[in-house]
Amino acid sequence: MKTISFAVPCYNSAAYMDKCIESLLACDEGKNDIEILIVDDGSTKDNTAEIADAWQEKYPDTIRAIHKPNGGHGSAVNTGLANAEGRYFKVVDSDDWLDKDAMHEVMAYLRRQMELAEPTDMVIGNYVYEKVHEGTRTVMGYKNVFPVGEEFGWDDTKHFHQSQYLLMHSVIYRTELLQDLGLKLPEHTFYVDNIFVFKPLPSVRTMYYLDVDMYRYFIGREDQSVNENVMMGRIDQQLRVTREMIDAVRLPDDVPEKRLERYMENYLSMMMCSCSIFLRMIGTDEAEDKREGIWDYLKEKNPDVYRRIRRSVLNMGTNLPTELGRKIGITGYRMAQKIFKFN
Repeated sequence: MKTISFAVPCYNSAAYMDKCIESLLACDEGKNDIEILIVDDGSTKDNTAEIADAWQEKYPDTIRAIHKPNGGHGSAVNTGLANAEGRYFKVVDSDDWLDKDAMHEVMAYLRRQMELAEPTDMVIGNYVYEKVHEGTRTVMGYKNVFPVGEEFGWDDTKHFHQSQYLLMHSVIYRTELLQDLGLKLPEHTFYVDNIFVFKPLPSVRTMYYLDVDMYRYFIGREDQSVNENVMMGRIDQQLRVTREMIDAVRLPDDVPEKRLERYMENYLSMMMCSCSIFLRMIGTDEAEDKREGIWDYLKEKNPDVYRRIRRSVLNMGTNLPTELGRKIGITGYRMAQKIFKFN
C-alpha cells in the first residue's frame, strides 16, 4: 500500500499543472510510496489530457492519468477518492502546490503511521494564501487551536479565531475513513470543498497537527472560484452547498464532542453569512428572496441552530433590514476582508 494518494483535479490546467505535479513528486523522496492521480475532468480548451498522459508515461509507478467527462471539481475529487489506493488522501488543486520542506516533515509522520494498526484519522498543516498579483502571502496556521507534535482528539482543541477554519488545503484524511463514510461531493458545483471539510469531521477521532506551511494556495486568476464577481455569478451553487451541509450533519445530535459541535456550528454560520452578503451585494429582489429562502431552509431543518446562528455577531450585521441595513452589512464585510486577508 502507498503512503498517500494525491488527487489533482484538472480542467484546462495546462498553463500551471506542471508546477503542482512537480511539487508532489518531491514528496516521494526516493521511497516510491506515493501515488498521484491526475484527474482530467473533460478538458477541451488546451492539452491538459496530453500533459497528464505524458506525466504517467514518465512516472508509471507513481502517476495515473484518469480521463473522465466533465463533472466539475467535486466530481473530480470523487473520482480521485474512488481510485485512491494510499493510506492517506489529499486533494491538491492544479494551480496550487505543496512546500517541499514542510512536506518532508508531513511525509515522515505519515510513513510512521504505516506501521500502526490504528493510524491517525486526520493530519493537519498550515496553508498559505499566495496573492501573486499583490506580491503578498498570508499564513493561516492553527497553533492557537491544536497541540503541536502529538496525537489528540477534539476534547484537546482550543478556540478557533474568527475566520479561522479547517480548509481542504490544510487537511489530509485517512482514505478509508472517507471511503467508509461514502463521501460524495455534488457534481457541476463549485465550493464543494466546504462539504469536504465539514461532513467527515464527526467521524474523525484522532488528529495530528504539524506547524509547517504545507499548502500554497494561489489567488489571483480572474476566473478563480473565490473571485468576488465569480462568487456572485455562482451564488446558486453556494446556496446548494450550504443546504447540503445543513442536511449532512444534524447539529448537535450527530456530533458527540461539544468543542467540535461549536466549531461546526460556527462554520455553518460562516457559510450562511457568505450567502447573505453576496446576495446583498447582488441587490435584486430575486436575490433578497433567495437570502430569505436559505434562512427559512435552516429554520425548517434545525430551528435551534437557526436561532443561535441568526443572532450571532457574524450574521446580525449582514442581515439587517432595509437598504441601510444592506449597506451596513456590505461595509462590515469589506472591513473583515481587510483585517483577515481572505479572498
